[in-house]
Amino acid sequence: MEIKIQQGDIRGAAADAIIINLFADVSKPAGGTGAVDAALDGAIQEVIESGDITGKLGETLVLYPRGVIPAKRIIIVGLGSRDGLNLESVREAAGAAIKQARDVGAQDVATIVHGAGIGGLTVEGASQAVVEGSLLALYEYDAPKTINKGDGKAVETLTLLEFDAMKIDQIEAGAADGEATAEGVYLARTLINQPSNVATPSAIANAAVKMSRSVGIQATAHDEKWMREQKMELLLSVTQGAREQAKFIVMEHKPKGAKNRQPIVLVGKGVAFDTGGYSLKPSASMVGMHGDMGGAAAVIGAMNAIGRMGLPLYVIGVVPTVENVVSATAYKPNDVFVAKNGVSVEIISTDAEGRLILADALCYADTLEPQAVINLATLTGGKMVALGHRTQALFCNDDDLCAGLISAGAESGEPLWRMPLDSAYDRQLKSLSADIKNTGGRMASSVTAARFLAHFVGDWPWAHIDIAGGEKWGNTADETDRSYLTKGGTGVMVRSLVEYVRRLA
Repeated sequence: MEIKIQQGDIRGAAADAIIINLFADVSKPAGGTGAVDAALDGAIQEVIESGDITGKLGETLVLYPRGVIPAKRIIIVGLGSRDGLNLESVREAAGAAIKQARDVGAQDVATIVHGAGIGGLTVEGASQAVVEGSLLALYEYDAPKTINKGDGKAVETLTLLEFDAMKIDQIEAGAADGEATAEGVYLARTLINQPSNVATPSAIANAAVKMSRSVGIQATAHDEKWMREQKMELLLSVTQGAREQAKFIVMEHKPKGAKNRQPIVLVGKGVAFDTGGYSLKPSASMVGMHGDMGGAAAVIGAMNAIGRMGLPLYVIGVVPTVENVVSATAYKPNDVFVAKNGVSVEIISTDAEGRLILADALCYADTLEPQAVINLATLTGGKMVALGHRTQALFCNDDDLCAGLISAGAESGEPLWRMPLDSAYDRQLKSLSADIKNTGGRMASSVTAARFLAHFVGDWPWAHIDIAGGEKWGNTADETDRSYLTKGGTGVMVRSLVEYVRRLA
């Protein structure tokens, strides 16, 4: 879908559909909606009084002006209460409205910038939210289907219309950031949605390198020979049973005039498929494990957006990607391996593999002398038990980093909740045959997983975000229902990472 910015009156838009809005606690339409209502001789006021639309967030109603104004259709979308309006409300409303436009067959759509008038939101922020919500709601995975392919309906253009010419520059800036961010989420969603016979470690690496070249980022996909030279025994232990070679992807965004000498390092778990190894998953639990690289997808998607936006910060994305399978050469429970930093690990569960590849990646991050490190992973079922799918678990050793990530997540509609990182939990990781073991048992499993990772973190601010359950939507994750989510990969945390980096810049 093409995004356009135009100065003008929404009443004069000769579009297949125009989108206006309505607050739930406002009895009389105002702003652009009031102007359209006046042109329709009070028709919108009439449907409000009839109760046909209440302004509830995401609610939509289609009116047909029958030549009174040039547009063929008017789509009214609810913004919820005026006091509760925020950027997430705008994304939700924009997503609901654009899907309604698509469903009625509109190809050319014009919209006002929700919340940028009487809503009191910044023009730039509201514009970004409108574009993000609209684009993300229309994402479709290009699956190799011949049956149920779709009805062919598609919105081709979305024009953001603004009457005040003084706001156009701000709308253009916000819309550009929204497009860049949505592009990053699209990439992440597609990587997650691809089956593991397509999105192999090599294919993921190729996609990351191709993306990097397209946005001016330096990227390298290291092979297993390089990993052995780096003494990454933990990472290599996971992949030793696989036919498909592991890859270690490094993406470096270092623009001229970067405001930081030490990089922000983003690390993503990239398990292309997880059988559980010899600690084999039940068959029902194995379905969907092609999405176990959701952390890697988020980092690759975020680097895409950061590169497209040209953010003036030094940022490095690190993605170790492997397959965890069963074979004659696969690693086994009670095996012991040594990480890059010399810490020895006893394998208790081969289904706790993500933390192993992250451990060596965190050790590698230490060699970059980072300003801060943020790692993301679909790591534990315990996270889903504790927080469900919508809220992601944040473990952090630095209050400023923690506050920055929580704020960025709130702004992006991707809430984070800080979890304990108390070293007392290390007791559950004690091993007789190594420094630590790779699982601490069922109790506090997400916490002990974070404590495991802490053994590979240098003297720098570090955050571990467990996104288990948040990477996909459309089956059991009902609490995450939002108009701009589509069934399958969500690309969760791409927008939050970009917002965090943008704020630092």
